[in-house]
Parts: sequence; C-alpha cells; structure tokens
Amino acid sequence: MISIALPLTALLAFGGYTVSVMLQAEQSLIDFGISLMSRPDTAQVVIDLYLLATLAGVWMVKDARSRGRSVWSVVPYLLLTAVFVSVGPLLYLVVRGIGERNKKTVDLPRVS
Repeated sequence: MISIALPLTALLAFGGYTVSVMLQAEQSLIDFGISLMSRPDTAQVVIDLYLLATLAGVWMVKDARSRGRSVWSVVPYLLLTAVFVSVGPLLYLVVRGIGERNKKTVDLPRVS
C-alpha cells in the first residue's frame, strides 16, 4: 500500500486541482497552451515540462515491456501525459502499484 500512497495522493490532489482550474478557466486548453508558448519565459517552462514528460513516457514504455506487458497497454497513459503531463505517469504508478499489491496477495502461500 505504501508504494501507491505517494502517487495516489499526488494524483488526487493535482487531478482535483486541475479539474477545478479547468472548470473556472475562461479560455480553452488549446488557447492556454498557445498563450504560454507566445512568450520566451513561459515557453521555456513548457518545453522543459514536455522534455520531462517525454522521459516519463519512455520510462513507462520500458517499464511495461520489462513487466511483460504490451506497449499498447501504455498508450492511454501516454495520451494523458501528452495533455496533462503529470497525470499520465502518476496514474501509471498507481495502477502498477495496485497490480503489484494484488499479485503479492495472490502469490501468498496458503496455510493448511
């Protein structure tokens, strides 16, 4: 459970904040992105963020392959990462942690 506590907390907090901000926003997500890229200082932050998102995407693909899963299983997380950056990797970590916890529960020896 500890392995999912941090990413789950971050996902719920940041996801909730993101939904709140989007409901109050006076412009579309695309317009917001365009306005961020129109100035060099904010563009630098966006580029930096997407470089990190790309690294997270590469890690998710490699991690899924190392666990015997298809690259296609990571596509929803990559799409979320492309739009909301942090949400994709955080959700991946939560789902992966739940899967590991369930596997450990199933693999426990039974006492007769």
